[in-house]
Amino acid sequence: MTALNRVPSLMARAGTASALTIAAVGGSIVVPGVASDAAAATPATKALQIAASKKGSPYKWGAAGPHRFDCSGLTLYSYRKAGKSLPRTAAQQYNKTRHISAGSRKAGDLVFFHSGSNVYHVGIYAGKGKIWHSPKSGEVVKLQKIWTKSVWYGRVK
Repeated sequence: MTALNRVPSLMARAGTASALTIAAVGGSIVVPGVASDAAAATPATKALQIAASKKGSPYKWGAAGPHRFDCSGLTLYSYRKAGKSLPRTAAQQYNKTRHISAGSRKAGDLVFFHSGSNVYHVGIYAGKGKIWHSPKSGEVVKLQKIWTKSVWYGRVK
């Protein structure tokens, strides 16, 4: 059943609510008093959804959205839209997060790629060993398997 097919039944359940109190948002129907998936989501889950919605957006060094991103620009943009602030660079973002173990990671946590003590890349953990990220010049925002063990994890406070 599509969202549009559910409108009549939602209207009936809404009782005296007018059509103006029910709105289609991002393909979802929102009824006053009924929590949507987005409203019930944590900032981390929202940030993950926002990053995923940018799939295919081109990489551009120094860009932080809404149409082009570098790696930390994507995480900054996604968390800002989810109501949390992060600093601009991957290293600064690592320093701002609560550091967690790989075993404690959850969808929406940040994944920091490092060489020694130098953080050089960041993405948003999507679960099952994958991240949403903006990899490098000539590529686009995409879901990709984590390709190295040289990663640290951080949870946005």
